[in-house]
Amino acid sequence: MTFQKIRGGTDRKLGAHHDGSGVNFAVFSENATKIELCLFSSDGVSEKARIALPERTGPVWHGYMPDLPIGTLYGYRAHGTYAPERGHRFNPNKLLIDPYTRELSGAWGNDPALLGYDITSAAEDMSFDTRDSAPFVPKSVVSDPALFVRSQQGQHTRTDRDLIYEAHAKGATQLNMDVPEAVRGTYEGLASDPMLAHFNDLGVQSVELLPVHSFVDDRFLVEREMRNYWGYNSIGFFATEPRYFGPNGIQGFRQMVDRMHAAGIEVILDVVYNHTAEGDHRGPTLCYRGLDNASYYRLNANQPRYYVNDTGCGNTMNIAHPYVLRMVMDSLRFWVEAMGVDGFRFDLATTMGREDYGFDASGGFFDALRQDPVLSQVRMIAEPWDIGPGGYRLGEFPPEFSEWNDSYRDTVRRYWRGDAHSAQEIAARLLGSADKFDHSGRRSWSSINFLASHDGFTLADITRYSRRHNEANTENNRDGHHSNFSDNCGVEGDTDDPQIRAHRAQRQRNMLATLFLSQGTPMLLAGDEFANSQQGNNNAYCQDNATGWLNWGQADSDLQQFVSHLSAFRQSHPAVRQTRFLHGAVRASDGQPDVDWTGFDGQPLHWRDPRLANLCLTLRCSGEAPEHDLDDDVVFVVFNRSEEQASVQLPKVSNGRAWLRAIDTSQPDITTSPKCMADKVDIAPQSVVAFVLDMPMGAE
Repeated sequence: MTFQKIRGGTDRKLGAHHDGSGVNFAVFSENATKIELCLFSSDGVSEKARIALPERTGPVWHGYMPDLPIGTLYGYRAHGTYAPERGHRFNPNKLLIDPYTRELSGAWGNDPALLGYDITSAAEDMSFDTRDSAPFVPKSVVSDPALFVRSQQGQHTRTDRDLIYEAHAKGATQLNMDVPEAVRGTYEGLASDPMLAHFNDLGVQSVELLPVHSFVDDRFLVEREMRNYWGYNSIGFFATEPRYFGPNGIQGFRQMVDRMHAAGIEVILDVVYNHTAEGDHRGPTLCYRGLDNASYYRLNANQPRYYVNDTGCGNTMNIAHPYVLRMVMDSLRFWVEAMGVDGFRFDLATTMGREDYGFDASGGFFDALRQDPVLSQVRMIAEPWDIGPGGYRLGEFPPEFSEWNDSYRDTVRRYWRGDAHSAQEIAARLLGSADKFDHSGRRSWSSINFLASHDGFTLADITRYSRRHNEANTENNRDGHHSNFSDNCGVEGDTDDPQIRAHRAQRQRNMLATLFLSQGTPMLLAGDEFANSQQGNNNAYCQDNATGWLNWGQADSDLQQFVSHLSAFRQSHPAVRQTRFLHGAVRASDGQPDVDWTGFDGQPLHWRDPRLANLCLTLRCSGEAPEHDLDDDVVFVVFNRSEEQASVQLPKVSNGRAWLRAIDTSQPDITTSPKCMADKVDIAPQSVVAFVLDMPMGAE
């Protein structure tokens, strides 16, 4: 293999880019003294050339290789100071992937050679390891530019009817026998006809995927013969994780997005820019640590040998650095413009807003994102916490963001479990958590309401287990959340007792009805629509097996049909999915308040009653809505948490209209019942019922 002499190239575009005649390589390192480009044989085994990048423009090293073909495998070696006590960890014996690579060839090995230090040395990471790591590192690929030219752009829509479905790219289809076997567990499988039919039946408008950036299995998991299933261990922010490739490789991801869009479904990616797979000071040298540790990571100011660990994952990316920020922004634009996705859920988003002085909602990352002509148009969702000082920031993100509302999750669980004072709390959650979000012009869709997510119990397990059962994670059941606000309804785990099983099913329907009748944006964990269980494991991050995969073979079809009914109801009734917060403003059209809380006797609620458990809520469209957005829809919702049947006073109606019972969790198979001719109706114990007004005479 012979190579032309390298030329200077350009620093303008980071990464490896083929222009039809050759390849321009450009990589950032502020503190390196030399960067070498390493070229490999087509099988990735033999290093055929090691060529110093000839030019440095500012902190960018670059060079142009004529006649280098598409598909060339490469990596970098970075020279510089190895002084961990000063934050520098350059070691040219370690092959580094390109931070901007869009494809990786080969797999990560699990070998001490990946470490920059000698693991046998008493000096630990202060020592220096001379072993070549190249045999254990996948190689970056010079990609075909045609792979990343989109035939269509994403939808980038946000509607008040949105239903988000959180799913794992593999686990959602691995056990679905209706999906063709060749694409089960793949990107293509997610958008197969059976899955699209399932999404449409549920009324899903957005599928939110757990991380699909290239990631690494943690060393301690590999040693236990386990894998990182969730994927929150990113190493390549432009590379699609290949373990979910189907017959069409990387094209399968693009095809998935296109098919989703054709079915009216957005694709949202869960992205992890807060930390990387390189871990703490004892972790491997794979990319960023070797290229410029002191720039890519936030280091302890007094002891830069150690990393700031606001993420709980060993390190924290230094988003405040302009070139690290640029990489994140370039990555986000790549996934929108080249791969067609519609938005992002930012893992540990508080970390993304951390400056040297702490979290700042007007910090550099948020300012850059909000002004960007591409990214400002897409969906942005924050996980509004990390474990750093002052890390819990629910409701404090810029108005373009919506946020995962864990307060909603916990309150709904506590209410249906019967906890004291939870009725007062659930009132705010039902109305979009205005106490958290109603400021700075934010809308009610800012609150992402969920009962369960990938992290924690499934909905079924909330009603089956009172404590976590994570023994299979091999951490002596110490991992996972302590506070689950769950209730096993009398028996821990599976049971044949028909009364307990019925009680659990009712509890699940109650919680689901609460979700779909709440203002805000509902999010459904994949499988909760058919009572999927993880056998009490509330931290299945390493369970790439039947525990973590959806069990379609035991799907509760009755529950799934009920969820479809709830979703259709929500889409049909604007009163339960408003974009404005409701504060009881009087509507000019009929003189009625847009929200009204009453007791079962029709009188105002006694909010200070410590025994308060039952609620009635009347929803009308906002009294603050402009004339063009007015609607006459009215929904009356009853929450009966007591163990007894109750008689409820219906709100008075006029013009010959009558109430119809449209949702009843004690009768999940009903759609709409006959008119309620009496002033009072009976409500079954432990149930949720929603009534709607029939159409007035002569209306169409």
